[in-house]
Amino acid sequence: MSLALNSSGKGRIFSVRELNAAAKYLLENELPLMWVRGEISNFVAAASGHWYFSLKDEQAQVRCAMFRHKSQYLDWKPRNGMQVEVLALPTLYEARGDFQLVLEQMRPAGQGSLHEAFERLKAKLEAEGLFAPSRKRDIPAMPAQIGVVTSPQAAALRDVLTTLARRMPSIPVVLYPAPVQGEGAAQKIAQAIQTASDRAECDVLIVCRGGGSLEDLWAFNEEAVARAIVASRIPVVCGVGHETDFTIADFAADQRAATPTAAAQLATPDREDLMQRLREHARHLARAHLRRLETAMQQVDFLQRRLVHPAQQMQQQAQHLGHLQQRLRMARPDLPRLGAQQTEWARRLRAAFPDLGRLAVRQAELQRRLQAAMERKLAHADGSLAAMGQHLAHLDPQQVLTRGYSLVRDAAGRIVSSSGTVEKGDRLNITFAQGWANADVREKGGE
Repeated sequence: MSLALNSSGKGRIFSVRELNAAAKYLLENELPLMWVRGEISNFVAAASGHWYFSLKDEQAQVRCAMFRHKSQYLDWKPRNGMQVEVLALPTLYEARGDFQLVLEQMRPAGQGSLHEAFERLKAKLEAEGLFAPSRKRDIPAMPAQIGVVTSPQAAALRDVLTTLARRMPSIPVVLYPAPVQGEGAAQKIAQAIQTASDRAECDVLIVCRGGGSLEDLWAFNEEAVARAIVASRIPVVCGVGHETDFTIADFAADQRAATPTAAAQLATPDREDLMQRLREHARHLARAHLRRLETAMQQVDFLQRRLVHPAQQMQQQAQHLGHLQQRLRMARPDLPRLGAQQTEWARRLRAAFPDLGRLAVRQAELQRRLQAAMERKLAHADGSLAAMGQHLAHLDPQQVLTRGYSLVRDAAGRIVSSSGTVEKGDRLNITFAQGWANADVREKGGE
């Protein structure tokens, strides 16, 4: 195709197809991808999804084509008479020899300057630390009241209220009305945020509006709104536009949500989730209570097996006392025999060893002391035996009964110590110091 441009091609005759192909080659290689501004006219949206229109100004016009794989990413639809800016590649449609622009991007006219203003303000506030993560506050998990800053006529308000009513209808909502686009909207939004902060009647504040063009959302890119959000004493959730929209307010807020509905979800707990967690905690509590009750029941059974009835305890002590008396009676008869045996050994010792008289005297003295010690031991044992007998007598329920008390048992023979263990109509057995009697419960006092 380069032959069409040098001198060696002067005498060559080109076909129309070759001419158009050469022109297309020159256009696409010599003219770069560029931004062009103009007014849309003769707009046609084909069934294939491709868009065709002319872009004109006061003195000229050019055909444009934007194919479906590019146009599908626009969240707005062009219309005749709209001023737009297009990023396009100049080319030639060979079949008709039409010069045209093939569009890569398209935006409403003026967005270029808006983007520049957006980036300048974003860089300025970021340098001041207004977007720092350390400044962000946590959104309360269970707010007592929620505030909403938006227009009363906005569809976003309906979405937010519907979501809040579905997730947690018991939480009151306070609306701080403000226009969300148009002249002076930013100042009124900032004023509504300041009012909510001053009144401090809410635990979290939702700042929201629905989707739109960059111009429609521009009120949320104003410095006044960003500074009002940062100065708010209430944590702020910002839900402006669609998921792909980012505003200065989003960066300044404590939490950014993709949409107004998502902002309502971030600001409230889910009632169904809370109920499910509550039911789970109730099940854990019931299981823990049952385990504790079973452990207590086992412990009661263990203690009941170790519990000894006073009568049985008295019987055991009486048996032990009898055993001690028997041992004492068996020990006393041996004393004379042991003394006689010792005398005989002393005599035999003196006979065998006449020179041990002094030792015999010593032996007699030791015997006397031994006898005295044994008598003292026996006297002490007698005293202990008497004391145990007195103690046993004190434990004897029959002695207690003689002082005017009585012993009450239920039909099963169990001791009754509280009116709480008997019911009206129960039959009781009452044992006195002398004799017994049966009685029916007609009424009972406090437990």
